[in-house]
Amino acid sequence: MPAVVLVGAQWGDEGKGKATDLLGGRVDYVVRYQGGNNAGHTVVIGDKKFALHLLPSGILTPEVTPVIGNGVVIDAGVLFKEIEGLESQGINTSKLVISANAHLITSYHVTLDKVTERFLGNSKIGTTGRGIGPTYADKISRVGIRIQDLFDEKILRAKVEGALTNKNQTLVKVFNRRAISVDEVVDELLSYVDRLRPFVADTALLLNKALDENKVVLLEGGQGTLLDVDHGTYPFVTSSNPTAGGACAGSGIGPTKITGVVGILKAYTTRVGSGPFPTELLDEDGEKLRTIGGERGVTTGRPRRCGWFDAPIARYATRVNGLTDIFLTKLDVLTGWDKIPVCVAYEIDGKRSEELPMTQTEFHHAKPIYEYLPGWKEDISGAKTLEDLPANARSYVKYLEEISGTRISAIGVGQDRNATISVHDLLGK
Repeated sequence: MPAVVLVGAQWGDEGKGKATDLLGGRVDYVVRYQGGNNAGHTVVIGDKKFALHLLPSGILTPEVTPVIGNGVVIDAGVLFKEIEGLESQGINTSKLVISANAHLITSYHVTLDKVTERFLGNSKIGTTGRGIGPTYADKISRVGIRIQDLFDEKILRAKVEGALTNKNQTLVKVFNRRAISVDEVVDELLSYVDRLRPFVADTALLLNKALDENKVVLLEGGQGTLLDVDHGTYPFVTSSNPTAGGACAGSGIGPTKITGVVGILKAYTTRVGSGPFPTELLDEDGEKLRTIGGERGVTTGRPRRCGWFDAPIARYATRVNGLTDIFLTKLDVLTGWDKIPVCVAYEIDGKRSEELPMTQTEFHHAKPIYEYLPGWKEDISGAKTLEDLPANARSYVKYLEEISGTRISAIGVGQDRNATISVHDLLGK
């Protein structure tokens, strides 16, 4: 049975939560495989809006088992606050499963994240300040704290002592901050043990057994392709691999078991934080997209930078993720423009390039080359089929499909979970 990966195909915030939620009734497990509470998904069900950060979107579907995989970094305080918020809205979270191998974000990770970003001044990366990067750095440096460490106080204390030996030197001597005590960190982490224990499992074993039993597993990435630490607009990226390849490492599911990769693309482009953005609009059109699209970060509340659809990015995302399908979101936001520009290539040093530039310098100097498609005025929020769309909206979708190189299998035409046109089966059934 299928193990399908769902990835953001731009800079994140494409609407992955809606896509996951839409498929929730047809899958058995939904797995977050990387990132932390620096990611955010918004799902609208009727008159209720749910903002998810650490929890997989599948948690909103009672039949689904939501899983936080080993590739995720977890702030336990944020996790339980999110759980409490959902429970207060009548959502049952008891089926949640958390990998024993997932790494924990501690108070010293958050402190280091914030002071380092401030120290960088104008060279700042634009992190969310939630300790994500420092936690992944510790993971790679092999001084991280894992969920399983909480269940052995002796191991936990030894690891915290080892981590703080160098970190306190940095905090005190470089950033003029107070040292963090080992007891302070250990006591806070141990306070979560009893609440965490019922959720923790060997999730890689669980998921592989599920696939052997013909269950359907949906792997949900946070952020987006161009925020991938290897394949994104480095250094203005996240600290993990949101691309489809990261789904295997972050879940423990082997690549031969992945049967499809669905890329989520907005009908235009947005990004939060610093870094290159060739189609960014700093005019009335950009503000209009931001206002109509409700473009503010789910996690940070920061206004998103907005621009027109970027075909080189779409082609790049198709290639590095091996996309089999595209879910095009927020088509309704483009209603009302007489003409809609689409970036089909870049001009770099006087030359045309239809692919992403190889170097950071070239990307910063890339200028969009646009083609213009006729817009539409009709309200499309009630459309259920392609035929329900105005002719110009259909032409726009067809054009994006052609220049992206992957079939568009679903189209979002409104906020609600049901405001979606299904063209092909995203699960490949």
